[in-house]
Amino acid sequence: MPASQPTGKPTVNARVRAFVWDVLTFDKLMIGPVIHLIYWAGLALIVLIGFSMIGAAVGLGIRGGSIAGIALAFITLIAGLIVLVALVLLWRGLSEFYLVVFSIAEDLRALRLAIKDDRGLAPGGAGDRSLGRNIEQ
Repeated sequence: MPASQPTGKPTVNARVRAFVWDVLTFDKLMIGPVIHLIYWAGLALIVLIGFSMIGAAVGLGIRGGSIAGIALAFITLIAGLIVLVALVLLWRGLSEFYLVVFSIAEDLRALRLAIKDDRGLAPGGAGDRSLGRNIEQ
């Protein structure tokens, strides 16, 4: 096949330009990967808090030395682990909530484009009823 004929596959340069255009025009939202990064950073912070709670319980047990001090350290350890599990669950729920909200926005955009395609309307063109009014003149 001669080099002048297209092969049907877009070149890497064309795909990169299309991706950059989609990002600049907000046709493709990048919030999903960003939320994943924020989720893992927050989870690392929660684990750090968990280690500090365990360290506090061990330090309390060593400093107390008596049966009452060890019992207080054990209670502190259990309470810290319960708080740690609660924080992890809350952080996961909050991150999933943000992902759901932004995926709904992407789904609504896709539905809006599909409705316009079914009607034979070009987005933003004459006859666009996206604002609830007829623009045809």
